[in-house]
Amino acid sequence: MSTAEQHEHPGRRTVLRAAVAGGVAATATGTAAAVPAQAAEATGRRRFDSDSPRFTLAVLPDTQYLFDADSTDPAPLRETFRHLVTDRSGANIAFMTHLGDVTEHGTEDEIRRAAQTFRTLHGKVPYSVLAGNHDIPSSTDDQRGDSAYLREFGPRRYASMPTFKGASPDGYNSYHVVRAAGRDWLILALDWRISDKGTAWAQGVLDAHPTLPAVLTTHDLAHADEEGTARLSGNGQRLWDGLIRGNDQIFLALGGHYWPPGRTVLRNDADNDVHLHVTNYQDRYYGGAGMIRTYGFDLARGVIDVETFAPWFLARDPARRTPLEAETVELTGPADRFSLSVDFAERFRGFSPVAPPEPRPASAVMPRGTVAYWRFDASGMTTPADGGPVPDGLVVRDLSGHGNDLTAGRLHHSGPEALTWSADHHPGQPAHASLRFDGGKGPDRGAVLRTGARAPLNSERFPRGYTIETFVRFPEPFEGDHGWMGILSWEGRNGDAGKTTGWSPLEPTCSLNVSPERFLQFVVYPDRQDADPTSWSHAVPVGRWTHVAVVNDGRRTVVYVDGSRIARNPTAPSTGIATLGKPFVLGATQFDGKFGQGFYGWIGDTRIVDRPLRTRDFLTPFD
Repeated sequence: MSTAEQHEHPGRRTVLRAAVAGGVAATATGTAAAVPAQAAEATGRRRFDSDSPRFTLAVLPDTQYLFDADSTDPAPLRETFRHLVTDRSGANIAFMTHLGDVTEHGTEDEIRRAAQTFRTLHGKVPYSVLAGNHDIPSSTDDQRGDSAYLREFGPRRYASMPTFKGASPDGYNSYHVVRAAGRDWLILALDWRISDKGTAWAQGVLDAHPTLPAVLTTHDLAHADEEGTARLSGNGQRLWDGLIRGNDQIFLALGGHYWPPGRTVLRNDADNDVHLHVTNYQDRYYGGAGMIRTYGFDLARGVIDVETFAPWFLARDPARRTPLEAETVELTGPADRFSLSVDFAERFRGFSPVAPPEPRPASAVMPRGTVAYWRFDASGMTTPADGGPVPDGLVVRDLSGHGNDLTAGRLHHSGPEALTWSADHHPGQPAHASLRFDGGKGPDRGAVLRTGARAPLNSERFPRGYTIETFVRFPEPFEGDHGWMGILSWEGRNGDAGKTTGWSPLEPTCSLNVSPERFLQFVVYPDRQDADPTSWSHAVPVGRWTHVAVVNDGRRTVVYVDGSRIARNPTAPSTGIATLGKPFVLGATQFDGKFGQGFYGWIGDTRIVDRPLRTRDFLTPFD
């Protein structure tokens, strides 16, 4: 493509004074036979983790100026391919796709030299290539018949790749199924000018793989202005109308051909986002120097992180890079380095809904040492209607059988809305139910659940360690004054336990609280030591469920949020909890025997075990 063609946090003193969170068979859709599983190359299997929630799709745009008659220089592309092979494990590279215009003139010599260069990848990183207008007669579509391009980059090239599943009868369109993040993804590689027959073939592939999210790649899709705002090209509009907008599976479409790079988002017929990107660097120094773009899919964070760089320049000693090499080694403008927020489960729900896990019985989630387990479904309590008030005096049974039942009660003459039942729950929670607390300040209000005066938990001292788990969710928006609200605690005062190190003898001996910035604070006065080690988390997000685990091994305490160890865990010795025979409380924290505001948000399953658990043994396992 030529230019002419392109159109610091308060202390606990403040805390508690204020307180008084299958594929189409190739025989049906193309020319290649099915590839047996054993054909997968062993190296790739060892170096690529198909189950990790993070993987990379590498995208290579127009390389035509590197294969231009007697000025051909494949060195930049070889370095790009070496980088992909070397970094496959580190970046968890699942696949690479070329966007067309492999060569400048499409001659047999150019095509042959390009094909030889691509062998650097063969058997190491699976890939697709599609024809651009410089690789074949530009006035033709995929029904053009034989060509030098087809002989080198036709279906036979990909037959040994485990990802390759077939090609159109003409050979110019192909598709791959890539296993990544524990699921299959469909990659469509479509010709520069796909014919009606080609479009019908592509639709057949989509129809045969109705639950697979799809990435469509082609050469001519969109062009962008200097600000990076992309618009469909004429051919891109044809693809949009004939294939993309009606197939909700296609969530990302990539094209080359034009420069500058750019992007846009369109809404398809299912009213979902489709991201369309144009990527081309042939106008940059050294014809783009084999510059690669990586799409880092992170299903744990719900983002796709995009970066653009030139491995050929990256491999050089920075002190020896020329000025042009230094400015081209990595592109960091908004069209070249950005992140896309994608709720993958929600985006794919229309064609590939995720079946929610069934509730797990209490017996399945009570490991050895469980001293208390409360859940808010029918197994643990009498459940009102969804949103209905939980009456004062209602008992939530301790399913461990140790008699640590909780009894509900409201604070400060709060109304029915202070404690209600909800079917909302963390997706990994054993019980599909929770309690909604509407606590707050001005005036103080809320609700609590407390153990009885003779509950064994009141006097449990945990000399061997303990694990305390719960699920919380803060409302979105997080409105009102809820700073220093309590999630759970024991009512005993540390002064009564003979502790002298705390800032106030009226502070409870153990509590999990939430600061005004939504930092979790776990403070414990150990049974043996005269100390008050306190853990602090990061700001916990609103609008989504969070799993919190406090793990003590008999020596020190570590807090985990969503299975990840937080940073601010003190190393001070901490053995047991000075519980003093006082009730355990869910939904608030006492100061000097008085409850202030109650918790604001949802609380789910809560479990206490008298020994430290590993993350894989939490109520929702984290490996």
